[in-house]
Amino acid sequence: MRTDKNQAIKLRRQGKSYTQITQILGIPKSTLSGWLNNFVLSEKAKSKIAERLREGSYRGLLKKSQQQTEQARKRAHEIRVLAKKDLVHLTQRDLFLLGVGLYWGEGYKRPIIKNGKARTYHPVKLTNSDPYLVKMFLRFLREICKVSEDKIVVRVRIYKHQNQNQLLEFWSKITNIDKQNFRKFSYPISRSSLGKRPFNILPYGTIEVNVSSTALYHKIMGWIEALK
Repeated sequence: MRTDKNQAIKLRRQGKSYTQITQILGIPKSTLSGWLNNFVLSEKAKSKIAERLREGSYRGLLKKSQQQTEQARKRAHEIRVLAKKDLVHLTQRDLFLLGVGLYWGEGYKRPIIKNGKARTYHPVKLTNSDPYLVKMFLRFLREICKVSEDKIVVRVRIYKHQNQNQLLEFWSKITNIDKQNFRKFSYPISRSSLGKRPFNILPYGTIEVNVSSTALYHKIMGWIEALK
């Protein structure tokens, strides 16, 4: 019997696959198939080959999953880059509709009720944690509604573990409002969460933008009615 055939049988008995034997001995798979076609594997060797096939299948699936994930990320990035080009310039009309839409979705719209009666006083008030949403709403107030700086009041709500001075610096820069115009910071705990929310869920806390103008409130509500 040929020496290389003996080696092939020995390797097969160890549970090596045809691919592995070909790599070790340099013998074509077609030759191995002829030599080993009637060779009966032991249960141990069969187990080794089956395990190797499972591992290979798992690695293949993992690699495919990783490739699909990377392709999805790439597609998402490309879509966002192209989408940005759809909105290069924001017109005053765009800002007007955007501001009304923001107040429709996020602004305080319920009548103020005291002692069972609706009050005639209604401030314009919007609370949110998204710095850029707040920045855009302030632009709407300043440019579209012509609200003067001294009429804009802001309050910040933060968690007890957060640094008040750092967040004051952050929100002052985002809103372009002087630090002296910020009202006292508060540390509320909602009844629903009872303080159990993840501590980092709102990294900047939330900010309330308030304009004491009943006339502006009704004007914005009228714009919302028109959109409806």
